Amino acid sequence: MDAENTTPLLVASSNAAIGFEEGMSLLRDGAPALDAVVAVVRRVEDNPEDHTVGYGGLPNLRGEVELDAMVMDGRTLKAGAVAALKGFRNPVLVARRVMEVLPHVLLAGEGAATFAREMGFSESELLTEEARTIWKQRLEASLAGSDEVPPEIASYYRHMARFVREMTQDPEAAASEHETDAMDTVVVLARDRAGNLAVATSTSGWAWKYPGRVGDSPIPGAGGYADNRYGAAACTGRGEMAMRAATARSVVLYMKMGLPLWNAAREATLDLYALEDEFANVLTIYATDAHGNHVGFSNREGRTYIFQTGDMEAPDERPCAFVRPDGSTEVRPASGRT
Repeated sequence: MDAENTTPLLVASSNAAIGFEEGMSLLRDGAPALDAVVAVVRRVEDNPEDHTVGYGGLPNLRGEVELDAMVMDGRTLKAGAVAALKGFRNPVLVARRVMEVLPHVLLAGEGAATFAREMGFSESELLTEEARTIWKQRLEASLAGSDEVPPEIASYYRHMARFVREMTQDPEAAASEHETDAMDTVVVLARDRAGNLAVATSTSGWAWKYPGRVGDSPIPGAGGYADNRYGAAACTGRGEMAMRAATARSVVLYMKMGLPLWNAAREATLDLYALEDEFANVLTIYATDAHGNHVGFSNREGRTYIFQTGDMEAPDERPCAFVRPDGSTEVRPASGRT
């Protein structure tokens, strides 16, 4: 592919906007797509106002911030990831080092932390006072009326039961209260001047999660996937859904089988309806093909995504296509939710 004829591209969840200037600058200067996605995600991880990623992320039931992240290079199909990492504010950087220096793809827990220390990353406190306050208030509400069940398990199931009840009675109100700070992630896709694709993901996971829970974000093929030959995809929302359906890989595989990007993302979204799930099964897909076409798809209405090409001065927001259980699809005006 002629590098002079390839326009740089970034596609991401809206919380990645804080890093787009740096990421696009790298792409315009000819940097690899992998450098760009890592730079964007790192900026989000360092943002204490984002309670879904890195420093300031909402913790698990014990009040511990556990972080997951992944990078994947669409040129080589190499990937690196960390899961349940504590004490390091930039898991995306650690994930990249896993890819570059180890024969492994994923490190978890204390092993991931040991590796981060060996690579020279500095340890730091991740739980901010604001995140701690949110955690405490919601946890105390969940613990009201505790019985003989061990407190951590009791609080977990009470919180989840409340979550399910509210999603059933008033889905939109519950979504606005819970999903924004409880199940979100940052995902970034990029195409560089050489036509190479890359994806990076990072998250503090489902807030108030059971300790040790790992979602889709650090799992290649579930939370993200990139292949220069066909395209790239990544997901936000309830990671268990993407893990069960291998959603990111499905989008790319559907394109490999000959479906255009729009149809491939639609099919991967429709696949989610085959999964029985009593919890909030919201999932949003962000995807691009090898030619730089991009889409957002979701099994919930009103989701959006952002993108920027090399000839744009700033990122723009687009509505995601909403897929119903019967397969019908529509695109409504953006509401600002991703």
